[in-house]
Amino acid sequence: MLVATLAKAQSPINKASFDLINLDYPGLQKVKQAVDAGQYQEAGKALLQYYRKKLGTKPDLSNLETPIDTGKLAPKTKEVADNALQHRFKTQESYGYFDFGQDINWQLWPVKDNEVRWQLHRVKWWLPMALTYRATHNEQYAKEWMFQFEDWMKKNPLGLSADNDKYAWRPLEVSDRIQSLVPTLTFFINSPNFTPAFLLTFLKSYAEQADYLPKNYAVEGNHRLFEAQRTLFAGASLPEYKNAPAWRKSGIEVLNAEIKKQVLPDGVQYELSPVYHAAAIDIFIKAYQGAQKAGVEGEFPPSYRQTIEKMAMAFINITFPNYNQPMFGDSWIREKKTRLKQFQSWSAMIPENPFIQYFASDGQKGKKPNWLSNALSTAGFYTFRNGWDSTSTILMLKASPPGEFHAQPDNGTFELWVNGRNFTPDAGCFVYSGDAEIMKQRNWYRQTRVHSTLTLDNQNMLITKAVQNKWQSSKNLDILTYTNPSYKDLNHRRTVLFIDQKYFLVIDQALGTATGNLGVHFQLKEDSNPVFDGTNNKVYTTYADGNNLLIQSLNTDKITLHEEEGKVSYEYGKEMKRPAFVFEKPKNDDKTQQFISVVYPYNGNKAPEIKIKENAGNDYKNGELNISVSINGKTSIVKAKLNGGNTNP
Repeated sequence: MLVATLAKAQSPINKASFDLINLDYPGLQKVKQAVDAGQYQEAGKALLQYYRKKLGTKPDLSNLETPIDTGKLAPKTKEVADNALQHRFKTQESYGYFDFGQDINWQLWPVKDNEVRWQLHRVKWWLPMALTYRATHNEQYAKEWMFQFEDWMKKNPLGLSADNDKYAWRPLEVSDRIQSLVPTLTFFINSPNFTPAFLLTFLKSYAEQADYLPKNYAVEGNHRLFEAQRTLFAGASLPEYKNAPAWRKSGIEVLNAEIKKQVLPDGVQYELSPVYHAAAIDIFIKAYQGAQKAGVEGEFPPSYRQTIEKMAMAFINITFPNYNQPMFGDSWIREKKTRLKQFQSWSAMIPENPFIQYFASDGQKGKKPNWLSNALSTAGFYTFRNGWDSTSTILMLKASPPGEFHAQPDNGTFELWVNGRNFTPDAGCFVYSGDAEIMKQRNWYRQTRVHSTLTLDNQNMLITKAVQNKWQSSKNLDILTYTNPSYKDLNHRRTVLFIDQKYFLVIDQALGTATGNLGVHFQLKEDSNPVFDGTNNKVYTTYADGNNLLIQSLNTDKITLHEEEGKVSYEYGKEMKRPAFVFEKPKNDDKTQQFISVVYPYNGNKAPEIKIKENAGNDYKNGELNISVSINGKTSIVKAKLNGGNTNP
């Protein structure tokens, strides 16, 4: 085990040591008296006593992104803490531990993924060290944490280099530190090794970081939200600082402005990523709670809370029965218990909403939603559903305006849940950014062709700017039609019909003068073990439980079926192979080409026989649908106008 030796970062205690503190703050009378008397050592002791009484009795963990159970020490928490004693830090969960050396090398970059180096400076292992110390009272954790804190200060000063500032002082990482350092301090402050001099060193560094943020907020996106909310948190949690009111004011002003900019009229956060949408709700609520702690919640207008409620309701509409959401953009799956805790927090903020309460209580309280299919038309998130429980059939499709960093060129992609199984999970994202090899891995997941939509020559769509042509929901037929200017001189118009609340007909049209090879792509769950029937242009799963899916081209012109490379990433840095395929045909002139596909869930081991026949008056090009659909010999007529007219129950 390494032996911690405190770095020489602590300065002698003098009058200037207290310049950051508002000595007139209630409870600091003894500190002020000692400072006025020139008894700076005594003032330091009094300040430490004050914070031990304030912070050391009841830890405030409400602001953490992931809730922590302080009732017992989790084995994984102790594992992280024990590795940290050896300077083996886990900076990004998917890569495991890296050895940063006895003399810690804070510039080490063992994997050229930017997240590895950015998250090094979030020092996520410090809180596990604090929690382990709380449970064990082993002073080694306290001494090592104080050593690492001072070592980080000494080796990562602001302005060390442009390269180091890019990682150690990126505002998001700074905000993460000022958030986690408060509970970390709470657990360590009662250590007998915790001295007044170290407290003042800590407070000076914390103030430098909190002062840095308002001048360096990200220009846009969820980073700006995180940074503003955590600055507000700093001012609310440590109000003894002279600059605490300014920190609170800055955070509130930014969040009041950003909630109007970043939340679309339908309640969806504009990055169009379900994971970051949920994070934004948490940010706005934590900010309000921080303002309540400081007694300044009145600085948020009533519309602020109303927007949070609208965001929560939008999230409900894109929630599957297992509490997951589609992996559109840079999203991944979450454990149900995590989502439940989020809904519980949201319900506490908006207790009068019975639908949020229903999800917060896992269906035990409140009211189950009294609607089914839904269009979040501004964001372009469309949900077809016949129920809200695990036996339901639910398809969620993305046809969106341009998004921010986390959005992908994927308009038209969808996920289909049937009877407890997500048959067509979206690709995910795998990694974010880094060197050429990391970006190659990221860009694979950002290809249009690895999403369930149409491509021209397998190229990425140039524009994601879908226009809703029709949304109509009724008991036996839901219709969505949208048009996306996917390529130069080629628009993609997709119509999805949810028929008899059972199956889906997908009509894809390629409109324009562009020529090339057209493809309509589909992907399946990794364990689906599908049969590829090239003769009949159909693919069907073979689950032993009989809960299966058929996807078939119903075109009467020549279509070819090809298997493709498929992968899916359910969590950062982890991927697996999965089945994927494409229906293809050429476009040789300026005539409109179309694909007609049926997506048919069924129960059993034999795929149904499905055919269609065009009836008099059927005109796909002009949006007049009149067809006969035969399923295992039973025929029904489907008539609808595919364009124009929008309703939503």
